Amino acid sequence: MRAVVYRDNGGPDVLHLVDREPPVPAPGEVRVRVAVSGVNPTDWQARAGQAMAFPEITPHLDGAGVIDAVGAGVDRSRVGQRVWLFMAAAGRPTGTAAEFTVVPAEQAVPLPDEADFDLGAALGVPALTAHRALTVAEDGPRRLGPGALADKVVLAAGGAGAVGHAVIQLARWAGATVISTVSSSAKARLATAAGAHHVIDYRAGDPAAEIRAIAPEGVDIVAEVALGANLALDLAVLRPRGTISTYANDGGRPVELNVGQHMVRNTRMQFLVLYTAGPDVRAAAVADVAAAVRDGALPVGEEHGLPLIRFPLDRTADAHRAVEGRMVGKVLVDIR
Repeated sequence: MRAVVYRDNGGPDVLHLVDREPPVPAPGEVRVRVAVSGVNPTDWQARAGQAMAFPEITPHLDGAGVIDAVGAGVDRSRVGQRVWLFMAAAGRPTGTAAEFTVVPAEQAVPLPDEADFDLGAALGVPALTAHRALTVAEDGPRRLGPGALADKVVLAAGGAGAVGHAVIQLARWAGATVISTVSSSAKARLATAAGAHHVIDYRAGDPAAEIRAIAPEGVDIVAEVALGANLALDLAVLRPRGTISTYANDGGRPVELNVGQHMVRNTRMQFLVLYTAGPDVRAAAVADVAAAVRDGALPVGEEHGLPLIRFPLDRTADAHRAVEGRMVGKVLVDIR
């Protein structure tokens, strides 16, 4: 089989296309013939600097394809099942940048026939992170579904990004009023296409006043991608007992907290990453995201607010460069 691997940390040039024997599923695992691999910032960050846990690693956490073999203890009826994959390369050497990969059976989630492999490969990290961001509020639900966020106001910072896009779609599916902040008119069109009820350019005018006009009582949940840059705005619009769910700090600006201000407001500040969220939390997120997919609530493509940028397997290094360069949209690697 063809696979992309790296044997040392470094830039995209450490990625090499090689021929390998297809992996054999161990007990409790399935083998998937990968159709499309999804690329996330965590993929290039692991390649660039995370300690090498294996002599050779095939990158990428997310993907979609068809199960073609199962290990002992897995129902053989799953052979031939279309699936989406998450956390394939988490603590394992077999990510989705290959013609075949193996994962624990629970990390291969059934993909409905009406959902294509592009959608499946775009789920994973963005959708599960978005679910976590929306389910940690003190006064909010722990599970998502239609009506779960009724009467709540969600602010999706950076609504043109992959996670922001998923936040908008999941929050809208769950019944929230969704506000998104963006930095340009082009990104505003994407956030609107994703389903945001209100889109605000945070670089123009008075974004706090605009948000307060929409939500006079304040925002219930902020899904934050750039805490250092946006904390002042978040606090200006957050309601008492509101939650700031932080999944990144784009730009790397240091974060300074006014402790007294947060105490008076009873702010909940939730930092999140999938790896340490816990298996029960991840399982709940997977179940809810799968339900949203069945409801048709998570479409991708430019007409739905998330342009797809495609590369063939032998240009995986260029796919990494695109993600590192903050290209707007979802970067996919075609394996077929």
